[in-house]
Amino acid sequence: MAAAAGDVCGSAAGAQPGAAAEARFISSAKGKGLFATRSIRKGETVFVERPVVASQFLWNALYNYRACDHCLRALETAEENAQRLLGKSSLVLPHPEQCSIRKDLHQQCPRCQVTYCSAECRQAALEQYHQVLCLGPSRDDPTHPLNKLQEAWRNMHYPPETSSIMLMARMVATVKQAKDKDWWIKAFSQFCSKTANEEEEIAHKLLGDKFKGQLELLRLLFTEALYDEHLSRWFTPEGFRSLFALVGTNGQGIGTSSLSQWVHACDALDLPVLQREELDAFIDQLYKDIEKESGEFLNCEGSGLYVLQSCCNHSCIPNAETSFPDNNFLLHLTALEDIEAGEEICISYLDCCQRERSRHSRNKILRENYLFACSCPKCLAQADDPDATSDEEEEGEGETDDAELEDEMTDV
Repeated sequence: MAAAAGDVCGSAAGAQPGAAAEARFISSAKGKGLFATRSIRKGETVFVERPVVASQFLWNALYNYRACDHCLRALETAEENAQRLLGKSSLVLPHPEQCSIRKDLHQQCPRCQVTYCSAECRQAALEQYHQVLCLGPSRDDPTHPLNKLQEAWRNMHYPPETSSIMLMARMVATVKQAKDKDWWIKAFSQFCSKTANEEEEIAHKLLGDKFKGQLELLRLLFTEALYDEHLSRWFTPEGFRSLFALVGTNGQGIGTSSLSQWVHACDALDLPVLQREELDAFIDQLYKDIEKESGEFLNCEGSGLYVLQSCCNHSCIPNAETSFPDNNFLLHLTALEDIEAGEEICISYLDCCQRERSRHSRNKILRENYLFACSCPKCLAQADDPDATSDEEEEGEGETDDAELEDEMTDV
C-alpha cells in the first residue's frame, strides 16, 4: 500500500517529529514492516502522513466529483454534494453551518483552470509538478499528448477505479521539475518492488486479458507526453512495467467527502432529544436514498504514495487502520487496540466484509491483488479449515446492509 508525512503543503515527505512508529527490515521475503517505538493506546493516532504524490481517479473527476487538484479536498458544499448524489437539486440540508467547505478560499490555475482548495495547494502543486503537467489552453484539446494518455487510460480502466496513470505522470513531472532529481528518484525507489513475473501479474490484474497490448499503448503515449532523459529507464518496456507495478502495489486509496464531514459535525452537536432523533432519522433516510441513486460511488476518490504507510503489512485481525478525517490527502493511522513497544503495526488490505469470509476466500483475494498468502494469527488458526468458498459467501459477496453502508459513507 503506501506512505509520507508532514503538513498539507510541504514539498518534502516524511514522518512527523516524534512519530510513534518506524519502518524496519524484516526479511527478503517479507520486506519492511512498521513497528511501534513506544506503547500506543487504543484510539491513539499513530501518525499523520502526507503523500509523496497523489492524484484523483480520472473517471471520478470526469463524473464531476469535484476535488482539489492537489490535496483531493472535496470542493462542493455538503448540500451540493448531497444534491448531486441524490439527483435532487431541491434538497436542503439542516444545520448548514456545520459544513466545513470554504469556497472563498478556492483558487484556479490561471492557465488551465484546474481548481484548488487554497492558494497554498495551488502553489504546492506548481512547485512540485504542475509546471510540467499544466495543459494551458489545450485543456480540452483531445489531440494533446496528456489528454490522449488520460483518454486511453479511461478506456482501459473502468470504475470501480483502483489506480490512475496520472499518479505516474505526477511522479515523472516531480522529477522533471526538481532541482535535486536524484533525491526524488531515490524517494520513489524506496517503495516495494516486484520481480518481472510479479510485475506482469499486477499489470494483468489492472488492465485485464489484453494487458500486454494495452500496456504497450500506454507506454508509447506516456513517452510521447512525458519523456525525460533523466528517467529514461521508466520509459522502457521493463521500466514502465516496474513503474506500473510500483503504483499498483503501493498506491493507497484516498476518499474525501464534504457530506461525510457534515455528518460527523452534526453527530457532535448537543441537541435536545427530539431534535437529535429527527436529525438522525433525516440522515439515515438520506443515506438510503443516495444509495439507491448513486450506489457505492459516494466520495471523491484517488490514490497516493505514502512512505510510512506503505511499510504496513497486512493482517486479517489488524491492530490499526487508515482514514482521511481532514477531508484531504492527509492519512491518519489509528490504533484499533493497545500496541506495545516493538510490536508490529498491521492494517488490513481487506474490507470488513471480506475479513469475515473464510481463510480460503481471504487468501484468494490477497493472492490475486497483492501476490501473497496471509500467515496472520487468524489465518494460522484456520489453517485446517476446508480450502473451499462456501455457497453462502458467494451469495453474500457484494451485499451490504444498511448499517455497513452508513459506516462506509461516513468513515472517510
